[in-house]
Amino acid sequence: MKTTILKTSFTAGEVAPDLLGRGDLRAYDNGAARLRNVFIKPTGGVTRRAGMRYLDTLPGEGRLIAFEFNTEQTYLIVLTHLRLDIYRDGAFVTSLAAPWAVDDIAQVVWSQSADTLLLTHASSTPQRLTRSTGGVWSLGDWSFYAASDARILQPMYKFAASNVTVQPSGVSGTITLTASSPVFVDGHAGTRMRVANKEVLVVAVNSPTVVTAQVKETLSNTNATLDWEEQAFSNVRGYPVSVAFHQDRLVIGGSRDLPNRLWMSQSGDLFNFDLGTGLDSEAIEFGIFSDQVNAIRAVFSGRHLQVFTSGAEWMVTGDPLTPALVQIKRQTRVGSMTRRYLAPLDVDGATLFVARNGAELREFVYTDVEAAYQSTDLSLLSHHMIFDPRDQDFDARRRLLFLVRGDGKFATLTVYRAEQVAAWTLHDTAGDVLSVCVAGDDVYMMVRRFGAVMLEQLDDTLCTDSALTGESTVMPPAPLLSWSGLDHLNGQEVQIIADGAVRAPQMVSSSTLNLTDPCYKIEAGLGFTHIIEPLPVANVGSAGNVHALRLIEATFRISNTAALQIDTGRGLRDVTLRQFGDALLDAPIAPQTGDIRLAAYGWRVGTDAPLWTIEQSLPLPFTLLSVQMTVAGN
Repeated sequence: MKTTILKTSFTAGEVAPDLLGRGDLRAYDNGAARLRNVFIKPTGGVTRRAGMRYLDTLPGEGRLIAFEFNTEQTYLIVLTHLRLDIYRDGAFVTSLAAPWAVDDIAQVVWSQSADTLLLTHASSTPQRLTRSTGGVWSLGDWSFYAASDARILQPMYKFAASNVTVQPSGVSGTITLTASSPVFVDGHAGTRMRVANKEVLVVAVNSPTVVTAQVKETLSNTNATLDWEEQAFSNVRGYPVSVAFHQDRLVIGGSRDLPNRLWMSQSGDLFNFDLGTGLDSEAIEFGIFSDQVNAIRAVFSGRHLQVFTSGAEWMVTGDPLTPALVQIKRQTRVGSMTRRYLAPLDVDGATLFVARNGAELREFVYTDVEAAYQSTDLSLLSHHMIFDPRDQDFDARRRLLFLVRGDGKFATLTVYRAEQVAAWTLHDTAGDVLSVCVAGDDVYMMVRRFGAVMLEQLDDTLCTDSALTGESTVMPPAPLLSWSGLDHLNGQEVQIIADGAVRAPQMVSSSTLNLTDPCYKIEAGLGFTHIIEPLPVANVGSAGNVHALRLIEATFRISNTAALQIDTGRGLRDVTLRQFGDALLDAPIAPQTGDIRLAAYGWRVGTDAPLWTIEQSLPLPFTLLSVQMTVAGN
């Protein structure tokens, strides 16, 4: 009994092992048992992933952030311990002192508007990174709009119980404020308060119930009053958790002591949070209250203002957003991660976010039929891919979402919503990936290797990691035996591509490679292995009850491929080199496109083993488009 099986697509990606019995699923036909170090194309094929170009050695672990000054100037921000480094096109530009220790960086949130990048952390003063037209960079504290020295138009809030009063000793100059209950701590010195809507500056804390203050706006009287409040953000009360720009307003989502509160600036006046009298252009402020905890983790400007909290996802409506029209409605009850910040991402109109449990990547998308948002799990069939997520970003050019895992590996999700493509693959490298960032059309990674932290860039022209390339500049042109500059790989074995041909791996000694044969061009870097393993054959025969299988023949349709190493049951063998004419790795191999037909032998008991496996460590291009198999069963 012979059966022909045609596999034309891998658009379901690597399927979780607990779905191996679901041969009835469409994803079973388009999925694979293992996909390692390959990218899935939206059209269905798989290709060996790009290599990584070494750019620089960093001062330590941290995080990567993109900053797009304009369409022609894209920068990469590197946050490390108390430091912010700026790169452009992979080259170091400058370094600035920053307030975040390495343990704080995971909770830093950012948002950009024009030439300004705002960065927040619940325990430190919000920062504003700017670049002048002259190219001068600066990082400093936010400054809320000051109407005058008398009043700063910043969010205010009464943190004390509603029945606590304060009584001023005078109406002007330097006075004391006496509270009816202990509410003051040393950190209140330097903060602003409003007493009956008049502003004062606390200059000293005398006791838990008494402070000395300088009157900024003359008080109405010296009566004890319930009408008092203090600045919402301070060393005492904490600082903003998240930030975004929406409908020409600056939106602040949550703070350390007010985790479920939203503030929106005045329209067109981003640092003015004066509530005024509720006119359309004035600031907006409200809390999110429901039957569960709603600590805000992110605010995101999409079709609507979206608010991601620890327990649910919310939609803020109002067209336009005004104090009178604003409404907030809970949409789904998934929740976002709390132990670190993972930026929500816009992909084709949907917002992708990691669920609170750290085991799901959700697609938050508006449906016109229900006039509401839905939250679909994009990792349902490949849930084993999501493990302790640390960072994520989306590369629109490759249609790939990169997700960094806690074990140092990274997963990629090929997303093409129009064609309902959501395909996962897993990748590893000689080290641990710590952060990923897409700046412009380039993908950057922070990688810990051999005790150092390195900045690297995904490069489609490379076949190795942490790689460097070189070209002889000797005049007249002559090949070179010795290639230096490999300081970051000193003492490591590297793979070598010299003048397009693969050479035997060699150890880097004294930051130098000394070849046995000279070459004009070279790539040297760390090797990696890509693996493609299909799912077990399902439903062979009329009833699907088969006790043994034999692969008779398989035809692999490849594109732009220079090497194909495959096991069809007789061990791994180098098929492409044999059929395309050069059995040695001492000459360039031109990438080929076409069909490779292989005969296979031997019966396999049961149907749980793969009929073939591609496993290639040669640093050469590889793309698989489809596979046609002829199998026999009994």
